[in-house]
Amino acid sequence: MKVIICGAGQVGWQIARHLSGERNDVTVVDNNPDLVRRATDTLDVQGIAGFASYPDVLDQAGARDADMIIAATYSDEVNMVTCQVAHSVFNIPRKIARLRSQSYLTAIYSDLYRRDHLPIDVVISPEREVAEAALQRLASPQAFDTERFMDGRAQLLGITIEEDCPIVNTPLRQLSELFSTLRVVVVGVRREGTLFAPDPGDQLFVGDACYLFAVNEDVPRTMEVFGKTSKKQERVVIIGGGNVGLAVAQALETRAERIRAKVIEKKRKNAEHAADALERTIVLNGDGLDSGLLAEANIARADAVLCVTDDDKTNMLAAVRAKTEGCPMAIALINDPTLSPMMGPLGIDAYINPRATTVSSILRHIRHGRVRGVYSIGDAEAEMIEAEVLSTSPISGQKIRDIDFPEGVLVGGILKGDKVVKPQSDTRVNEGDVIVIFSMASDVPEVERLLQVSIDFF
Repeated sequence: MKVIICGAGQVGWQIARHLSGERNDVTVVDNNPDLVRRATDTLDVQGIAGFASYPDVLDQAGARDADMIIAATYSDEVNMVTCQVAHSVFNIPRKIARLRSQSYLTAIYSDLYRRDHLPIDVVISPEREVAEAALQRLASPQAFDTERFMDGRAQLLGITIEEDCPIVNTPLRQLSELFSTLRVVVVGVRREGTLFAPDPGDQLFVGDACYLFAVNEDVPRTMEVFGKTSKKQERVVIIGGGNVGLAVAQALETRAERIRAKVIEKKRKNAEHAADALERTIVLNGDGLDSGLLAEANIARADAVLCVTDDDKTNMLAAVRAKTEGCPMAIALINDPTLSPMMGPLGIDAYINPRATTVSSILRHIRHGRVRGVYSIGDAEAEMIEAEVLSTSPISGQKIRDIDFPEGVLVGGILKGDKVVKPQSDTRVNEGDVIVIFSMASDVPEVERLLQVSIDFF
């Protein structure tokens, strides 16, 4: 597949890394020559320095025979014009645009993106994706990472193994025998900074960060088994009243269960805008690092603090300050994944990586085959892939033990009809089943081959 990626920032670079690693023909376009050089030096891609919305620049990038264009520059308007040029001049079949401004995303204006108006096939909103991720973190307070699969029937949970965990040093094989009715699979473990797919004989140790794939009904029992107690979130303090903080507060206001939220926003204009947009939420204008203001927000009685300003370091410091003031749970928005190893030592319970959520969202729309969902784990080290099994797939009709999966691949669950089944070695994978697979990044091409992925699907 021939793909043009406009914007060589963090998101564009990650998408290019994924697609070039899967042997696609990728060209990166950016008006910053240094970013283009970084992409061409570190990835197997071609690069063009220039404005992505200019027809001659797109022509140079090979737009005449491109299968897809992904517009992920820093400007919404450039992304929109790029898709228009890609459609009107070059007739590129599939166009994806990242749009940040909420005005462009309001449902009443969605007619704007029709083919005869502004031809964008898929609109990605980082703020909405991040707000949804934040709400998922709040719903699973003991997990540092969460993502839903199988139309919300199952979820991926990232949890840290602590000293009071009852199953420390227990081989995973034995765990399956002890809790045979529990539909949960340990699909990934991060130990001393290295992520891997565990074998049945592997044990979990204190300090491990492990990824569990569990059916929704079994999540409360799973958390008990792993030594986690769940507490209802009733009071939340949100530090940062920009697009993300506002979206989270608005979502909390619409929830059936009553959640009391308070927003702290430093910029007066943003604070006034948030106060006008929210009905039941208290908005305080001031610095989220100010202990006096945190006391005014009653941080000591809050169940969680969500730090979502546009500055990573402010988010980290605000989370630490809130914890020292008595808040039991802190979630921070972190754009730079190299800062994530500091979360544990600083006592920050969970973090949201906007880049990972945006990359996952874009990947969901560009995978071949019947792929229904993709979630990027860590710094693009692994993926959870949800896909429908096709009749032509090499795994169709086979038992799991007979499928030649690579070492870094584990099956998390299989949806048969409307029932999620825990995969056993003798479980047969049939046509029409929906399968969720954990795969290390290097094994993704082989997983896609097993799912019978081909350009013919387009």
